[in-house]
Amino acid sequence: MVREAIATGETVEQAFENACVQLGVETVEAEFEVLELPEKKKLGLFGGKPAKVRAYIQSSPAQAAADYLQDLLQKMGLENVEISIHEEKNEEGTQNGALLTLSGDDIGFVIGHRGETLDALQYLAGLVANHVDEGYYRITLDIGNYREKRKETLEALGKKIALKAVKIGRNYPLEPMNPYERRIIHTAVQEVEGAKSWSEGEDIARHVVIGPVDGERPQRRGGYNNRGPRRSGGRSGYNNNRDRGGYRRDRNDRPRPTRTENEAPARPKVDSGSTALYGRIEVKK
Repeated sequence: MVREAIATGETVEQAFENACVQLGVETVEAEFEVLELPEKKKLGLFGGKPAKVRAYIQSSPAQAAADYLQDLLQKMGLENVEISIHEEKNEEGTQNGALLTLSGDDIGFVIGHRGETLDALQYLAGLVANHVDEGYYRITLDIGNYREKRKETLEALGKKIALKAVKIGRNYPLEPMNPYERRIIHTAVQEVEGAKSWSEGEDIARHVVIGPVDGERPQRRGGYNNRGPRRSGGRSGYNNNRDRGGYRRDRNDRPRPTRTENEAPARPKVDSGSTALYGRIEVKK
């Protein structure tokens, strides 16, 4: 990606310096071409024109991403943000990515809820970087070592849930995460014996599920209900202890007669008067 600026000056050197100021670089960092040579005024009064120079630099993907972010952050009201670039190399020694670290006053809100705003800016910066050269160039955006702290949090979470999944024998789905954070979880789960993890869902709903290697175990049913532990000996929860004489003992351990199968249930007593528990009973003739 080529960045350029055109400027004028009384001399070629002055025009070149003015163009570099527009680019925000030193003259040693840029190259230039002369578009128009200066002309002196005739008799010191008529004609004449300044020199015109085109200064340009070959911008790297990382620099293009940093310039884009600088402009975007200024539009967000952040005027004094500094962006440091640390380019990363692969095993072949070629640059394949860069870490852009933002610093300045009152930029904490750029992180957003669980890094969502920071991730969005990182995605946009990555698109700009990958328009510079062919091939994939990875951009990582960080503020105040947030990425490292978030990584430590996710690693601890992954191991904790993995241990729980192995102990309980159940699968536990986590909240949706971006691909970078899901990789952190998968790596952490691999360190827990007997646990495994996989991803489910689509797009922004894609999330990690952690469970035991052998799958979920059948969960125990019964034994407890909403009223507490169930006791043997009937629905009431008390032991249905009967002695040989056909009596059942209550809480006061006093025997009371039990009705046999041939006995009819006792009827309620009725007063001799006209009113009773069920009112007056008329006898049909």
